[in-house]
Amino acid sequence: MIKHTLDLITFGPVIPVIVLDHVEHAVPLARALVLGGVRVLEVTLRTKAALACIEAIVREVPEAIVGAGTLRTADDVHAAKQAGCRFGVSPGYTSEIAQACRAVGLPLLPGVATASEVMQANADGFSFLKFFPATAAGGIPMLKALAGPFPDVAFCPTGGITPDTAPQFLSLPNVKVCGGSWLTPGDAVACGDWSCITTLAQAASRLRA
Repeated sequence: MIKHTLDLITFGPVIPVIVLDHVEHAVPLARALVLGGVRVLEVTLRTKAALACIEAIVREVPEAIVGAGTLRTADDVHAAKQAGCRFGVSPGYTSEIAQACRAVGLPLLPGVATASEVMQANADGFSFLKFFPATAAGGIPMLKALAGPFPDVAFCPTGGITPDTAPQFLSLPNVKVCGGSWLTPGDAVACGDWSCITTLAQAASRLRA
């Protein structure tokens, strides 16, 4: 059981950020990722098919630890919980999102991009935060800078990270895991190249023991 989003770091160094347009792709994609050693899956609520995809993965791939990304409203939170998600991820931070997640017992990984946002989330009880959009918001230099005033805060940088830059992010003491869309390239998903997904997952799993 996932009681806190920090528990997710025990399952591997990379959380794939998944965008799915078709329900039929959901289960084979999830199975391919799990086969490659990636069990924590963030399915973003960016498409009309997202919730149905989450429900399918939860039902058919019990080894997967499924979370919903792009939580922006309390309605998103309730829909994610009802779909069977075990955690939620938001692109930014609001007290409304935090309260909604606590109300339904959904562990939240809230997004931040500035020191002020870190302070707000931290004041509301969150010490493990998504740094987004990581590369655009300052990348590694910004995370190093945040480590000074916030030594008790850990981050999951997401946004613009590649297989080449991921090890650099993961080498930072305040980075516990990173998010990446490179594990599920759109062309591979579209053509059902699940072996490609598994290979990418295997490589991601080896980035940091």
